[in-house]
Amino acid sequence: MAAGEAPIKQAVKWIDDQLIDRPDADRVKLVDEASRRFDLSPLDTDFLFRHLAERARKK
Repeated sequence: MAAGEAPIKQAVKWIDDQLIDRPDADRVKLVDEASRRFDLSPLDTDFLFRHLAERARKK
């Protein structure tokens, strides 16, 4: 990950990478882990949930 990259962008990339490796992964657990791993605010965590929901609708 690029130095200075926003934590939310790092979290989105990390979740996307996890889902590529493990498509059946529990998305709620991934968001929870990402929020701790990247020290995200509750607002950022909510964004991740919306991002995953939107992504699931596009498939």
